[in-house]
Amino acid sequence: MEIARRELFFRSLGMAVCGGLSALGSEQEKKDSMKTEAEPFFKLYPVGRVEKKDSQVRLRIFEKYVDALTGLDGFSHVLVFYWFDRNDTPQKRSILQVYPRGNRQNPLTGVFACRSPVRPNLIALSLCKILAVKSPLVHIDKIDAFDRSPVLDLKPYIPAIDRQTKDLWFPDWLGG
Repeated sequence: MEIARRELFFRSLGMAVCGGLSALGSEQEKKDSMKTEAEPFFKLYPVGRVEKKDSQVRLRIFEKYVDALTGLDGFSHVLVFYWFDRNDTPQKRSILQVYPRGNRQNPLTGVFACRSPVRPNLIALSLCKILAVKSPLVHIDKIDAFDRSPVLDLKPYIPAIDRQTKDLWFPDWLGG
């Protein structure tokens, strides 16, 4: 009996910490929820914003993160992780299959197998050519993001790590 009570206490504590279940309706739902572990959640904090004005594209890094730009100017390209913030609705997060590129002639495909902007977590990735780094700005050639999209992270493109040239294959809908 003591072990069961202890287990129930720690599960309840874990669920409260990881998002809470206080909004559950019936007692049966509460009992059923105790049978499964709560899914963890994570907080992401933007490090900057995308700025698009005229033909210029740049990443404005927030002041508290500018020291993280040190040395980035030694690279030709950067991987930019950003958030599809304008797609962030429960309905769009629940879409798990799409027609790639919005083309209904392509097969229905899981969002993990394409670059759809609707997905469970709206993390986007673009490889961008660095034109200049002038703190707090990173000038880039282009990015598939809207103006003011939140930037989550930057990572330098390192060919030895990031480029794969052997054993590649693609689905037919991608065209090769």
